[in-house]
Amino acid sequence: GIFTSGTWEEKSDEIFFADFKFSVTHHYLVQESTDKEGKDELLEDVIPQSMQDLLCMNNDFPPRAHCLVRWYGLREFVVIAPAAHSDAVLSESKCNLLLSSVSIALGNTGCQVPLFVQIHHKWRRMYVGECQGPGVRTDFEMVHLRKVPNQYTHLSGLLDIFKSKIGCPLTPLPPVSIAIRFTYVLQDWQQYFWPQQPPDIDALVGGEVGGLEFGKLPFGACEDPISELHLATTWPHLTEGIIVDNDVYSDLDPIQAPHWSVRVRKAENPQCLLGDFVTEFFKICRRKESTDEILGRSAFEEEGKETADITHALSKLTEPASVPIHKLSVSNMVHTAKKKIRKHRGVEESPLNNDVLNTILLFLFPDAVSEKPLDVTTSTDNNYPPSESEDYNLYNQFKSAPSDSLTYKLALCLCMINFYHGGLKGVAHLWQEFVLEMRFRWENNFLIPGLASGPPDLRCCLLHQKLQMLNCCIERKKARDEGKKTSASDNVTNIYPGDAGKAGDHLGPDDLKETDKDKGEVGKSWDSWSDSEEEFFECLSDTEELKGNGQESGKKGGPKEMANLRPEGRLYQHGKLTLLHNGEPLYIPVTQEPAPMTEDLLEEQSEVLAKLGTSAEGAHLRARMQSACLLSDMESFKAANPGCSLEDFVRWYSPRDYVEEEVIDEKGNVVLKGELSARMKIPSNMWVEAWETAKPVPARRQRRLFDDTREAEKVLHYLAIQKPADLARHLLPSVIHAAVLKVKEEESLENISSVKKIIKQIISHSSKVLHFPNPEDKKLEEIIHQITNVEALIARARSLKAKFGTEKCEQEEEKEDLERFVSCLLEQPEVLVTGAGRGHAGRIIHKLFVNAQRAAAMTPPEEESQRMGSPEERRQNSVSDFPPPAGREFILRTTVPRPAPYSKALPQRMYSVLTKEDFRLAVKIIDGDV
Repeated sequence: GIFTSGTWEEKSDEIFFADFKFSVTHHYLVQESTDKEGKDELLEDVIPQSMQDLLCMNNDFPPRAHCLVRWYGLREFVVIAPAAHSDAVLSESKCNLLLSSVSIALGNTGCQVPLFVQIHHKWRRMYVGECQGPGVRTDFEMVHLRKVPNQYTHLSGLLDIFKSKIGCPLTPLPPVSIAIRFTYVLQDWQQYFWPQQPPDIDALVGGEVGGLEFGKLPFGACEDPISELHLATTWPHLTEGIIVDNDVYSDLDPIQAPHWSVRVRKAENPQCLLGDFVTEFFKICRRKESTDEILGRSAFEEEGKETADITHALSKLTEPASVPIHKLSVSNMVHTAKKKIRKHRGVEESPLNNDVLNTILLFLFPDAVSEKPLDVTTSTDNNYPPSESEDYNLYNQFKSAPSDSLTYKLALCLCMINFYHGGLKGVAHLWQEFVLEMRFRWENNFLIPGLASGPPDLRCCLLHQKLQMLNCCIERKKARDEGKKTSASDNVTNIYPGDAGKAGDHLGPDDLKETDKDKGEVGKSWDSWSDSEEEFFECLSDTEELKGNGQESGKKGGPKEMANLRPEGRLYQHGKLTLLHNGEPLYIPVTQEPAPMTEDLLEEQSEVLAKLGTSAEGAHLRARMQSACLLSDMESFKAANPGCSLEDFVRWYSPRDYVEEEVIDEKGNVVLKGELSARMKIPSNMWVEAWETAKPVPARRQRRLFDDTREAEKVLHYLAIQKPADLARHLLPSVIHAAVLKVKEEESLENISSVKKIIKQIISHSSKVLHFPNPEDKKLEEIIHQITNVEALIARARSLKAKFGTEKCEQEEEKEDLERFVSCLLEQPEVLVTGAGRGHAGRIIHKLFVNAQRAAAMTPPEEESQRMGSPEERRQNSVSDFPPPAGREFILRTTVPRPAPYSKALPQRMYSVLTKEDFRLAVKIIDGDV
């Protein structure tokens, strides 16, 4: 079996011979080196390997090998063929010239590897060749006919050819050993209809669309992925005279064959639901139209007016108008928008009907069932993997979104709509409704469900980050509108005694605006920086407090004056730390949260900072931009700890910058002495400058670091301008993520080891491709193709399990054997049937053929029982259990001296294959010394 299990390799080169281009290919089986090589050198007249292989019967019918390996039983050979596919060596004189040249070359070089020349048209696969060794010469001849001559359709006729071919001078002839293989093809799986029904597109019952729940992907092949079963019945060691096979009678009954092996032929590119689903969604990425172009004129466009510039979108609210202001509520706006959509499109033309749309919106926003939406931050569902699992965390690798998030669900819904409900128009319609829902939630302070709380998660796709950003804005606005701050735990994000890297990491969009404004005013002091004209307070304090605190502190910032102020904005006491100057306990202040950032804002910010250049002015401006958060925290700290110094602030904010060491004082006691680190003592240090200008202002009265109104409007505008193609690009990682999870879930039911490996490869490949923005279409297509292949593999496994009835087995041992047999069929080119026709799998295969034959001949089932009797009884019946063999192969071997009676006795071999439209003889005749 080494021809199948071993590794075949080939080397190619091109040569010109008589101005004709040939390709020369060396095919060889990679073998482990053995110690025999040394011994071979002692034997001068050892025959070449190709001749020794002649008598070896273990590799007679390799299931996967080059045709010459099957026809001549070789493990190494060289083929010379015309290089261009259309070229062919047709004339006899050219063939002879090539063969004589080959013969001379072999003689001159002493090469013992068989050399073949391909003649005639390529499709005929006609080869002639030669092999030379010390004192021996082999001729490889071939006959190829379209029609099988009647006298050669059976063994006795072929034996006649073989004997005449070798022309043995001895009488009687030594016995000929024979190997025979008949192949039977089963195409008609009569009793097994393919179980996968295409989904019913019109069904819509209780949240199910097309027989599928929203959020669940379809899976499986629409047609049987196994098209044929090939059964090879083999008689490996027969001797001439033992068996009769002529034009009248044959002993070759497949049931009696000692060896059975099976292979399955897979349907080429079967239609797979999951693959089609993802492919169709991917096609949207190539569309150019905007949502408005797809749905007709803009939903928000006034009759007869050009579309207004987005910058004037809110001016209507500020212009004097006769309309009472309460009529401009969001629900009215949404209602008007919907009315206009209908006016332009007509209700009946709406791409999504209301039932489908409402089902989807309820699936996406489960909190909308109650009158007042609940404050849901995450939605849990039984369909999704638990959040600790490896599957759940795939979104980190794919840069998609968690599998229980709104973004992920939206991707699945858009996928389903694109496939079953209105295609691209349906996608555009749902997206429009989604954007309206987002605006409604922002205006009415309803949190968006299915999103983790906190700042945008940069490991997710940009669309998910934008939705999280909108949620942050809604949270801030809600807290402000309700007149109270968010809970203490949210306010102190990132504030720990050990948080050394807090300063300068975050920069809100506000600061970017200020950069542009202040580019011409690099010399402005820290004071004016903090006090820009855009500053505003949340007016929660009374005038006395302002007088008492803020106004005096601006004039003198010394610790003594500050010590008289009343502390404000304290969160809790910081362990055992006390202020260095007055020994009061050190309090952690309530600080503003740094502005949340999405990756495009961070990129924008880094570009602005990079453009400032390396000049001193640029560096100064950059430092001031980056320290907006630091300044805010310093002001909060001063307000909470009157009489504090920069050292106190550093001990809390960046403990590593406060160096303590033990020293011995005058009295000889060991005391701790602390000082600022070297970087804090650099002249004109940013921290020192900021500290000097910071006023004791609690967080609630500071200017907001994060302008939620402006950020929310930016996000809503961003969502509104997304084209379906942009949307598909954003959500494709989530769709691929969902497809991989689906494939994993289906595979776990079948437990196919080869599929497990492929899924791992898909995950590692996808994580490389999807992690970068704008991956190439070709790479994305590769990933989708791999997913489809795995789906087809799983469908094949299910098809074979159904055909072989693995579930129906009562005995555990038989069931295990059958399952092993089915998994081998999927992974190996050919599988040996244990026990041949009498084994458990053999009986099932026999029955499959019997049923197919019965169906073809329309035999009533009563005769079935008679036909399962003894071979003699079966032979008398008109309908046989098996169809005529689709292919018959014979290998005849003997050892005779040639060309003279006193030559050395050497092996001779003839292979023949007979199919309906093909007859081929491959003869290997070896001559010894004369």
